[in-house]
Amino acid sequence: MLWASKLYIDSLKNTQEGAIAIEQLHSRGFTDESIEKFSIGIAPNSWSFLTEQLQNNNERIETGLGAGLLKKNEEKDRVYDAFRHRIMFPILDETGNPIAFGGRRLDEDDEPKYINSPETILFHKSKTLYGYNHARQSIQDEKKAVVVEGYTDVIACHQAGVTNVVATLGTALTAEHADKLSRVCDEVVLIF
Repeated sequence: MLWASKLYIDSLKNTQEGAIAIEQLHSRGFTDESIEKFSIGIAPNSWSFLTEQLQNNNERIETGLGAGLLKKNEEKDRVYDAFRHRIMFPILDETGNPIAFGGRRLDEDDEPKYINSPETILFHKSKTLYGYNHARQSIQDEKKAVVVEGYTDVIACHQAGVTNVVATLGTALTAEHADKLSRVCDEVVLIF
């Protein structure tokens, strides 16, 4: 996941598609500091951006499939990238390691608007809060967590200096989320 995240970040910084994505992010109020802090990247408009780099290494391809980075067309016995032409938001664990991704469309005509990694051995959306690794200390210090709906809500709040904010990942607040937050704060405010 770290390997893919680095490739997505490099594509954001060093490709024409990346320049377009940065322009879109800036137009939505994202600062360069936030783009870097939240390790935002881009999956290019290619079915084989990641798969080409694996060079038929079956072990790594299987790992990519298991991580939800790649998909397999069983009929054609072909592996392809799960994310294409999307701004990539890595979902990090508590220690800051990427465990999944959320991809937002670059082209407003593409559907769906967001594609998220599937549940994997690393990623369970009912247990994971976006931005938790950045917000944990602030949540502890304030004894309060604010839970919002999505990635961009978290980033906007952090940019504005409200850093005790996290987001659920397409789910309601679960018992696992509540348990995690109860270990570091006394109050949780939901803004959905």
